[in-house]
Parts: sequence; C-alpha cells; structure tokens
Amino acid sequence: MSVGKTVDLMLYSDEKKVFSTAKLKMGRGTSGMLVSEVKKQIKTSIVDADLAIIDGSPGIGCPVIASLSGVDMVLIVAEPSISGISDMERIINTAARFGTKIAICINKFDINIENTKTIERFCKGRDLKFVGRIPFDSEAVRAINNGHTIIDIDSISGTAVKKIYSDTIKILFTN
Repeated sequence: MSVGKTVDLMLYSDEKKVFSTAKLKMGRGTSGMLVSEVKKQIKTSIVDADLAIIDGSPGIGCPVIASLSGVDMVLIVAEPSISGISDMERIINTAARFGTKIAICINKFDINIENTKTIERFCKGRDLKFVGRIPFDSEAVRAINNGHTIIDIDSISGTAVKKIYSDTIKILFTN
C-alpha cells in the first residue's frame, strides 16, 4: 500500500501475529502521519490481541507523539547522555498528559555511570517505574550486523532485555 508518493505501508500477518511497518522516503515530512497509518493497520488487522508493541522513533518529534496517542503504556529507553536525559524528561511529560503508564530503562548504562545515576534518581524522585539497565555489549553489535537480535544470542544485553520485557509486561497488566 502506498500513501501518496512518500510512504510505503506493509502488513505481515497470520492468525496469531501481525507486523505492520512502513518506509518513509528520504526527505519527506509525513512521519507523524506514517506512525498513525501503521497503528491503524495494526488495529484493523488484530481483533482479540492482548498486546501490540509499537517501536517508536528516538527523540520527541511528531512520530513519538503519534506513537504515544492511544496506548496503555510506554517504555522509555533512555540513553545516559545530556540529550538522552532531556528527551526522556520530555517524553515522560508528554506521556503523562496522555495518562499513559510509564516505565523507564537505560540503554548502554555503563557508558556514563554518573548520568545513569541521574536518570535513576529522577525516576525515584518522580515515582516512575524503573525496569532495568542494558549494558553496552559488543556481542549485540556483532549479532545485529549478522541479522540477529540480542535475544537470539547468549549475551549480557540480551539477558537484560529479557528481564526488562518481563518486568514491563507485569507493570502493563497490573492495575
């Protein structure tokens, strides 16, 4: 499916799973609309699903806001940098306006321990759910370069992501 000349929407599904994605042509400015169209495809394709995951883009632009609308929960994957902390705070404030449950984890936490501690203190001070730390892992880079995910291999980052997923799902399905 093509939306104008700027976007290609693709839908892959079977009786149990659905995956919706899109390609935005370079230099086009419809990325917020793109996220909305991908979400619309998911909603029309799955009727009885307990869970749909939207992998939002980094930052705090239109696609992030479009990703947040209508969701039950957001897992914010923060990076321990000044810009990562700023983006995290802005996404938290935006998600709070939507009334969305919020959980936070830190990716590559060990590249800046001081900023990692700042994020953790921030979460504690705001009574936000902190679900874990993902270490920098050269095995993750190798896996991705070989077309695998970090949960497909035995790696410290994959182990951390599995625990974060489990803890996030518990928060999502708890009132």
